[in-house]
Amino acid sequence: MILEQLLKDQVGLAVKNLSGTEVPEAGIRIEQTNPDFPGDYTVVVFPLAKLMKQSPDTCATAIGNYLKEHMADLDDFHVVKGFLNLSLKDSVWIGCLRDQWESEHPGKGTEGQGVKVMVEYSSPNTNKPLHLGHVRNILLGWSVAEILKYTGYDVVKANLINDRGIHICKSMLAWQKYGHGETPESAGIKGDHLAGKYYVLFDVHLKEEIKALVAAGMGEEEAAKNAPMMLEAQEMLRRWEAGDETILTLWRTMNGWVYEGFNSTYARLGVDFDKYYYESDTYTLGKDLIHEGLEQGVFFRKEDGSVWIDLSDEGLDQKLVLRSDGTSVYITQDIGTAQLKADEFGISRSIYVVGNEQDYHFKVLKCIMQKLGKPYASGIYHLSYGMVDLPSGKMKSREGTVVDADDLIADMVQAARAKTEELGKTEGLNPGELDQLYEILGLAALKFFILKVDPKKRMLFNPEESIDFQGDTGPFVQYTYARIRSMERNINGETKIPEQLQALSPLEKNVIRQLYSFRAAVADAGASMDPSVIAQWCISTARAFNRMYNELPILKEQDPEARMLRLCIIQATAKSLHQGMMLLGIRCPEKM
Repeated sequence: MILEQLLKDQVGLAVKNLSGTEVPEAGIRIEQTNPDFPGDYTVVVFPLAKLMKQSPDTCATAIGNYLKEHMADLDDFHVVKGFLNLSLKDSVWIGCLRDQWESEHPGKGTEGQGVKVMVEYSSPNTNKPLHLGHVRNILLGWSVAEILKYTGYDVVKANLINDRGIHICKSMLAWQKYGHGETPESAGIKGDHLAGKYYVLFDVHLKEEIKALVAAGMGEEEAAKNAPMMLEAQEMLRRWEAGDETILTLWRTMNGWVYEGFNSTYARLGVDFDKYYYESDTYTLGKDLIHEGLEQGVFFRKEDGSVWIDLSDEGLDQKLVLRSDGTSVYITQDIGTAQLKADEFGISRSIYVVGNEQDYHFKVLKCIMQKLGKPYASGIYHLSYGMVDLPSGKMKSREGTVVDADDLIADMVQAARAKTEELGKTEGLNPGELDQLYEILGLAALKFFILKVDPKKRMLFNPEESIDFQGDTGPFVQYTYARIRSMERNINGETKIPEQLQALSPLEKNVIRQLYSFRAAVADAGASMDPSVIAQWCISTARAFNRMYNELPILKEQDPEARMLRLCIIQATAKSLHQGMMLLGIRCPEKM
C-alpha cells in the first residue's frame, strides 16, 4: 500500500476511536515533513483538532500515542506547533528501497488503463521553419504523451499541420516572383528554412508597396489591403481553393520541402507522431455538425444567414460558427476534426497543446461539443502554455527575428562542447564518442530547461544557464547518472538488499525517500499534465544522491552490510533517474 494512504487510513481510525467522529479522507492532510524537523510525514492537525474539540497540540499528542500503539511500522512521533510529525521504522524504508531496486519500471502506474487519449502537439505552419516557441510546444506534448503512456493510458500522438491559408500563399508567391527556380538542393538550405526565407521576403516587398501607396496619398490601413502583393496572395489562395492545378503543384512542391525539413528537426529532437492531420483535408469538416446542431437548437441563424452559438450562460459570448455565405470559420474545422478523431480512434480524451493565447478558443470548442452531446466532449483539454522569451526580447516570424529550432539546437550542442572542454570532462572518449556526448548534453540542456518550468508560466530561456553542470539543469542530472554508472562498473560480484542492518543514516534515508516518491511524482505529472514535476524530482533526487556520495563512502565502505546497502541505493537511483529523464525525452550518457 502507498504509505501516504496507509497513514491517512490510520489517522482516520485514530480520530474515530478517540472521539467517535468520522473524518472524511479529504479532511486528512499528509505531507512530507519539512527537512528542518524530525520525521518522515506530517499530519496537519488543525482541522482534526476542531472535530475532536481539542487544542492542536493535545489532539496531535493523542493521535500520535494512538498510532504508536496500533501501528507496528511507526517508530516515533513529534508534535511541533500543532503539527504531528511521524517517523517510520527503517524496515519500512528498506522495503521501499527493495521495491525500487527490484522494479523493472520504477514509478510505472495504472491510472489510465482502458482510457484512450490523443495528444495533439507541434501543429506548425508550412511557411517557415520550427522556432523556439514550437520547441516548447513539441517537448511538452511529447513528454506529456510519454508520461500518460507510463501511467497506463493508450496514447495517440497527433500532429495537425496548418498547410493551407493566406500565410502559405505568401511564401509561395514570393518564391514564384523572386525564387528563380531555387530549391533546397540548389541553395544548400533545408526546405523549411527556404520557405521561411520567402515568407520574410514577401513581407519586405509588401512593406515597400504599402510605403509607396501611403506616399501617394492612400491611408495606411487601405494601403495594406490594396497593396499588389497582398491582392496577388489572396488571388493565389482563391485559385488554390478552386483547385487550380498550377497552384496546387507549387503548393505540393514547397510543402514537400518543408516536411523534409520538419522531419529532420523532429528526428534530432527525438520526438515522433502516430498520426498526421492536414488542414487542407480538414478545413471543410464540421458543417454537417453545425446543421445537426441547428436542428437540435444548439445553434441559431441570424438574418444574414450566418450561424452562431450563444455561450453567455457559460461566461463567454456569442460565437460565429458558419459565415453567411456558408463558408467555415476556424472553430468549424475544429468541431469537425474533434469528431474525426473520435470516429477514427475512439478516444475519450483529447489534449490540445496550444499556447495560452488560444484559451478562449478551446473553452468555446469544449462548450460546443458538450452542447452537441458528444460523449468525448468532457475529455477535451487545452494544455495551455506560456510563451518563451529570450534575453534579447520577443520574436517575430515575418521580420525574420525568430530563433530557429535548428539554429538553437546547433548553438546548444556547441555550448555543451565548450563547457565540457572547459571543465576537462573529455578524458577517455574518442572523437566520435565526444561528438555524441556533446549532442546528448546540448539537447538535454535545452529540453530540461524548458520542461522544468510549469507549462502555464511564461518563461525566459537562458542558454548559458541551461548548460551549467552544477545548476538545476539536465547536464547536472546527466553527470550524476554518469557518476553512478562509473561506480557500478567497479562493483565486484552481485548486489542484494541486506537482511540485517544497523540504523539508516539520514543521508541514506533521504535518498530512499526520494526514490519512493518517484511513483507519486509520475502520477502527479500525469494528472496535471505537467512534466516539470518529473524534472524537479530528478533535480531533488540527484542532489540527495550527491549529498550522500560526498559524505559517505560507498565502494570503500568497510562494513559489508552498509556497503551493500549503498550499492543497492546507487543502482536504484540510476534506474529511476534514467527513467525520469526518459519521460522528458532526455538520454543519459554512460560516461562523462
